[in-house]
Amino acid sequence: MTDPTQNAATPVPGWRRNLTRLQAIGIDIVLWVLALLMTEFLVIAFSGRRGPTGLLVTPEEVLLLLHYGVMAVAAVMLAMAWHLARGILGAPPGGALVYGLPEEEQDVPWSQTFRGWFVALLIQLTLFTGWLITEVQLVTFLTKFSKASDIIRGLLHPSGEILQQGLVLLVQTIFLAFMATAFAIPFAFVLSFLAARNLTRRNRLTRLAYTLVRAGMNFTRAVEPLVWALIFISWVGIGPFAGVLALWVHSVAALVKLYSEQVENIDPGPVEAITATGASAIQVLRYGVVPQVIPPFLSFTIYRWDINVRMSTIIGFVGGGGIGYILKPRVDLGQWGEVGTLVLLIAITVWVMDILSAKIRERIV
Repeated sequence: MTDPTQNAATPVPGWRRNLTRLQAIGIDIVLWVLALLMTEFLVIAFSGRRGPTGLLVTPEEVLLLLHYGVMAVAAVMLAMAWHLARGILGAPPGGALVYGLPEEEQDVPWSQTFRGWFVALLIQLTLFTGWLITEVQLVTFLTKFSKASDIIRGLLHPSGEILQQGLVLLVQTIFLAFMATAFAIPFAFVLSFLAARNLTRRNRLTRLAYTLVRAGMNFTRAVEPLVWALIFISWVGIGPFAGVLALWVHSVAALVKLYSEQVENIDPGPVEAITATGASAIQVLRYGVVPQVIPPFLSFTIYRWDINVRMSTIIGFVGGGGIGYILKPRVDLGQWGEVGTLVLLIAITVWVMDILSAKIRERIV
């Protein structure tokens, strides 16, 4: 016989209900504070108010103008008045703020749960904080459009004076990326097997190698190619060779990640069958693993070359060779016609390589 008490709802302790109410009231107060702060901030930002320096008020200056104490008191009063009014009017849960809402229920919209409003508050605080930290100034963006129109006009009227030099350095850019990719292939190929979890679980030595390779590649990949270029320029001097080395280091780390993930997804059947015959670890790799990963390896390599062509343009900004080496000074001097020519060459090259690499990868895979 079924116990009738089994389906009864578990009573919620009184202290838990009081704590939830306090948390909800706290979130309501923060929501009111945030609404007031954002309202004043947006009014100042969009009104074009200017500070003593004649510039638009920055987020830091706005924060100094915000009267936190007054607004906090006002927010507390508004929140308490809201709860009091809801209590007097007998408003059901699901109003504009979170007091009285269930902490979490199924089949209830997120806007009618305590947790839903808490997540919404976190998102709002994150956006507001990001707005302040990144110093977003919409008025400056909109009022300085005359400068942007001059730049756009120059970019749309390319200059032929730099075309020949741009073509020469464009070829250098393509081969810079090609050499970096070619140098990276053998290193990435070997290290990818040590970075594959399914091949390094046999003993402590291979597990240690897996950990070291993974950690090293994560660190190398975390450092941007631009930083590597600055390091190698200090080592070997300004020129395309420094760019090759910078892209080579980053390409090794990137390809090891792509290669090793493909190795981890191989079909274990052939590997187990070859291992059962008593084959050595090298033979298992040669006949059980490599045939399965060669096509995706080639696809990833071509994709990486495509990426390196784009990266090499930025590498040239700091002296790493390629077309970026002559693009940066022309941007600094505002020679937008010549900049337009170089940008057009880069865009055409990237477009053509993107099409070719996509077709090659389709045939390989």
